[in-house]
Amino acid sequence: MEITMIGLDLAKSVFQLHAVDAKGAVVWRKKVRRAALLDTLSKVPSCLVGMEACATAHHWAREISALGHEVRLMPPAYVKA
Repeated sequence: MEITMIGLDLAKSVFQLHAVDAKGAVVWRKKVRRAALLDTLSKVPSCLVGMEACATAHHWAREISALGHEVRLMPPAYVKA
């Protein structure tokens, strides 16, 4: 299965990743510590990464974009738990 989209929930120390394929089927879900986030995403082929726009989202968007992913920030009203 090829990952086409990753949902990223930003937090203080542990981030949640939710990866899906083109059909919307879950490929994997992971808990990742802050220090390991970029290493984890660097091992994933380029895809769309969606995250809630918050105070630190722009920093992470720049870092993740540098890895070759397309990042989209969403207003908090569009984000579902």
